[in-house]
Amino acid sequence: MPDVFDEVHRRCRDGEPVALATVVATWHSAPQPPGAAMVVAADGTVVGSVSGGCVEADLYERARRVLDTGQPELCRYGISDDDAYTVGLTCGGVLDVFVERVDAGALPALDAVAAARRGGHPAAIVTCVAADANHPLVDDGSSPGGGPTDPARRLGRRLVLTGQRTVGSLGDDRLDDAARADALGLLAAGRSGMLRYGYHGQRRGGGVGLFVTAYATPPRMIVFGAIDFAAAVARIGVFLGYRVTVCDARPVFATARRFPEADEVVVQWPHRYLRTELAADRLDERAVVCVLTHDPKFDVPLLELALRHPLAYVGAMGSRRTHDERHKLLSEAGLSLEQLARLASPIGLDLGGRTPEETAVSVAAQIVAARWGGTGRPLAQLDGPIHQPG
Repeated sequence: MPDVFDEVHRRCRDGEPVALATVVATWHSAPQPPGAAMVVAADGTVVGSVSGGCVEADLYERARRVLDTGQPELCRYGISDDDAYTVGLTCGGVLDVFVERVDAGALPALDAVAAARRGGHPAAIVTCVAADANHPLVDDGSSPGGGPTDPARRLGRRLVLTGQRTVGSLGDDRLDDAARADALGLLAAGRSGMLRYGYHGQRRGGGVGLFVTAYATPPRMIVFGAIDFAAAVARIGVFLGYRVTVCDARPVFATARRFPEADEVVVQWPHRYLRTELAADRLDERAVVCVLTHDPKFDVPLLELALRHPLAYVGAMGSRRTHDERHKLLSEAGLSLEQLARLASPIGLDLGGRTPEETAVSVAAQIVAARWGGTGRPLAQLDGPIHQPG
């Protein structure tokens, strides 16, 4: 839902109900991860995707039905479908999709998430997507919330977490408490996923399936060195969903006009800026650092600091001669072999590119490969599933 949230919020705010289809579970070589979503509006407009085209036609018809009836559906698509090439996933994967009607009644939850996103704060929506009708329902009045255990009354209920604020309920106080604790853990990891409980929040139960849609703050990308290559890297960083900062000590080069796509441009000595951001806990393990200065007085103290912290990616531009000299200076500064091995230098993958834009693509490809454990080799040379589980 993160990619389609604004569309859902806008239409509900304007009084237009929509059908929201969300991938809540995947197996094998599924083309989209949990949280991928598609919206079908009353006027027939479609926004988003759950499979890259494999099941959208069938899902569109289901969404139109849910939009009319208001009754949510949990449907499974996979290679075992009777007509896989028409409806199922020809890639061999399996995915569960929850289809629900979202209308003005969801506005309190949507408004809370929208406010958190505007403020740069994480938020999560916990939705009941499965309730086992065959599960032994026991409602002896001991639940503080006294909530419904009828499966039909549980489906589609929402709990929204934004900081210390909670909006909505899943129908039972103890279930709310258990879901809140576990959803905050998923949110801290920036990951959407499924949770299962008993009807009153029993962790060893299996009557209720809840899907957590995490709206984590975007990961940071800091590009050091206000050169033409930095502008291209900043553009592709924004495209990949990073909050991009360009930093350079030279005010004549580090200007917003030269880097219009960046979220911010900072004039400061690079290693001092990085130290400040680390000390303020504004960089987590998803953060990416690209050092494009290729000047020892800038990049050696900067890289020494970056490689001592568990950042997702640290890359540095420069020739092989520059790399060897930099490696020697960093070793003399006391970095271990393990820390030095984390440095992507010379930066990027070998794509044969020459222009700043082509170089930025090679850097982005290396960042994506590092994030998901990719090899960087042509898929035609590899065996096994194309879409690896995340």
